Formats: sequence, structure tokens, C-alpha cells
Amino acid sequence: MAAGRSGFGGTMKNIVAWLGLTLMIASFVWWQILSIPRPATSMRRTAAPAPFTLVVLDPGHGGQDSGAMCGMIFEKDLTLDIAQRVDRLLQAQGLATLMTRVGDSYVSLQDRAAVTNRARDCIFVSIHFNEGKKVVGGVETYFAEHQAAPAPRLVSWIPFFQGPAAENPTLASESLARFVQEAMVARTKAPDRGTKAEQFFVIANVSAPAVLVEAGFLNKDEIAKLESNDYRDQMAAAISEGILRYRDVLKDRQLTLAVSGPGTE
Repeated sequence: MAAGRSGFGGTMKNIVAWLGLTLMIASFVWWQILSIPRPATSMRRTAAPAPFTLVVLDPGHGGQDSGAMCGMIFEKDLTLDIAQRVDRLLQAQGLATLMTRVGDSYVSLQDRAAVTNRARDCIFVSIHFNEGKKVVGGVETYFAEHQAAPAPRLVSWIPFFQGPAAENPTLASESLARFVQEAMVARTKAPDRGTKAEQFFVIANVSAPAVLVEAGFLNKDEIAKLESNDYRDQMAAAISEGILRYRDVLKDRQLTLAVSGPGTE
């Protein structure tokens, strides 16, 4: 009987020893799991890069190309005047700007597009006025249905579009066009002719988000407004507001993505 008790006691000691070893191993593994760093879930606001750092302003026509005209009022003069006002407003908001022309000089469409394509992290806004042969008025903003080269930094945070298709630069341009058009109508109270797709050279042959604003008609019904400094101030303020609103929405979207991180949605 003594030998049996001794064998039983030895077996129990072995079992206890194994249980102890198993517990130690399990504790070690659990500690290792807990020590693995987890992705931060804090909603603390972090800095997000600006969606663009430069606005290329393109006053239409210039030099020997007068554009549309009504009496002694030339489109080329109005576009330069509006662009200069927008330029001052954007710079006051801390945005860098680049003018495709700074005086009454002729710049080809190819050169306007080339200047924009050499710039980095920019958007392009071309300013024009419609020819006013008919009694018609209003403002409209164009984007290109197809842009020649893909933009290098477009992701799916275009405010009016979601999903993989938002990487298309056309969608960025359409989004910018909507913001500018909405601001133009709100500021000037002019008839809303909407946003439209059109393959104008200067917006179809740049890689950046690009729009062309037709800020009014050069005809006898609208010319009095267009000659007014106050009205031109409103047009410039509207274009500037549209650009800034577009930037702010993109920054908010970028910030949301930066905070949530990949794989958290």
C-alpha cells in the first residue's frame, strides 16, 4: 500500500507541475497579446495637408485677341479686371496665385495650359464673358468632360462624388464648377445657367481640376452691370468664395480620412 501511495503522490506532483507550466505559458502569451500596439482611435484633430497650394487664374483673351465686345467694352479688359480682383482676395486668404497674363498681352491657349501643367498641387480657373448678340443673361461655369492627362493627386474625397470613380479628374473639376457657380448666383443674383461639360482647350488639356467661368453676357441689357465696380467686386468675391469653399470641403474630407485611418470605415 505504501508503494501505491508513493506512485499516486508522484503522479499528482507531475500533474501540478504541468498545470503550473501551462499556466505560465498561457500568462506569457496573454501578456504578449496585450502588449501589441493598437491603432489610435482618438478623435483628436490632426493636421491635414492642403488639397492644393496654388490657384492659376486665367484672364481670357488679351492683346490682339479682344474676345467679345459691346461698344467700346472688350472682354479681354473685363476678364483681366475680374482676375486681378480675385487674385487680391485669394492672396488675402493666404492662397498662392499665378496669373497666365498680367497685362494686355496675348497668350496662346497652349501656353496657358502649359503653365498650369508645370505647376504642382494647383487648380485652374479661367474667366470669360459670353458674346451677347441675343437678349440673354446669366452666369454659367464649365468643366471638361474628358481631361487629357490624369491629375497626380486625386483621391476619393471629391465632395459630390464617392467611391472609386472619384479618382477621375473630371469629377474634381465638376465639383469645383458647382461651388463657383453656386457662389456666383448667390452673389450676383444673375440667372443661373448651371454647370456644363464642354471641351474648351484650356480646361480639357490640363491635369489639375479646372473650370471656365462665363461671368455674364456682353450685350446692352447686361453691360451697365458689368461696367459697375461694385458688381465686378461681387463677381470676384463669388469666384473667390467658390474656390475657398471647395478647398475647405476637401480639407474636411482629408481630415476625416486622416483621423479614422485606413480600414476603420
